[in-house]
Amino acid sequence: MASVATLATDVSAVELWRRSYLKQQTYKSVLIAAISLVVFVGIVVFLLSGSEGWAKVQASFFDWDTFVGSLPAIGEGLLKNLQVLGYSLVLVLIFATLIAVARTTRTPVLFPVRLLASLYVDLIRGMPALLLLYLIGFGIPGLGIFGRIDPVILGTIAITMCYSAYVAEVLRSGINSVHPSQRAGARALGLTHWQTMRIVVLPQAVRNVIPALMNDFVAMQKDVGLVSTIGVIDVVRAAQIEVAHTWNFTPYVAAGVVFVLLALPFVRLADWYTNRTREREQKGGTV
Repeated sequence: MASVATLATDVSAVELWRRSYLKQQTYKSVLIAAISLVVFVGIVVFLLSGSEGWAKVQASFFDWDTFVGSLPAIGEGLLKNLQVLGYSLVLVLIFATLIAVARTTRTPVLFPVRLLASLYVDLIRGMPALLLLYLIGFGIPGLGIFGRIDPVILGTIAITMCYSAYVAEVLRSGINSVHPSQRAGARALGLTHWQTMRIVVLPQAVRNVIPALMNDFVAMQKDVGLVSTIGVIDVVRAAQIEVAHTWNFTPYVAAGVVFVLLALPFVRLADWYTNRTREREQKGGTV
C-alpha cells in the first residue's frame, strides 16, 4: 500500500511539474508574440508616416469627423444588411439541407430529383454572386409578372440561391462522413430511411462540418453587401452616398469597420470550436 501511495505522489508531482512548465511556456510565447506585434506595428507606422503621400491619404481615408458623421447613415444601412442576412440564413439552411439530402439519396425513383440537385449546385457554384444578383435583381422585375418587388426581397432570393449551393455541398460532405454502420444500426432498430436521416445521420453530419458552415456564414455576411448593386441602400450604398456628399473616402473605411465588427464574433466562434474539437480528438475523447 505504501508503494502505491508513493507512486501516486510521484505521478502527481510529475504532473504538477508538467503543468507548471506548460504555463511558463505559454507566458513566454505570449510575451514573444506581444513584442513581435509591437515591432511589426512600429515598422508599419514608420513606413506609412514617412511616405510622401501619407498626409493626403490620411485626410482622404482616415478623417475622424467624417468617420463619425457617416455612422448614422451607415447604421441605417446596416439594418438592411441584417434583414437580408437573417432571411437568407434561415432559407439557406432549409434549401441547402433539402439539396444535400437529395444529392445523397440512392433511391432509383428519385434519380430525377438527384440529377436536378446536382445540376443546380454545379450551375450556381460556377456563377459569380454579383452576376446572379444582376439576373435576379433586374431579370425578375423585367418580367412584369409580380409588379414592383422590394429590392430586399430580390437580394434575399439571390443570396439564398447562391449560398444554398455552397452550404449544400458542405452538408453533403458531412453526410458522407457519417460511417455506414450508423445507418445500418438505425435500420436494424426499425427506423425508416427518412427517420434514419433525420434522427441519426443529419445531427452527426452537421456536427462534423460546423467549422465549414461557420466559414460559409461569414462569407455570406460579407456578400450581403453586394445587394447594394440592385438598389438596396445597405452599408455599402450608404457609404457611397456619404462619399458623394463629402468628397472623402472615409465612409468606405467606416463601412469596412462595420463589416469586420459584424463578422469578428463568428470568426472567433468558428476558431474556438475548431480548436476545441482538435483538442478533444488529441485527448482521445468523444467528439
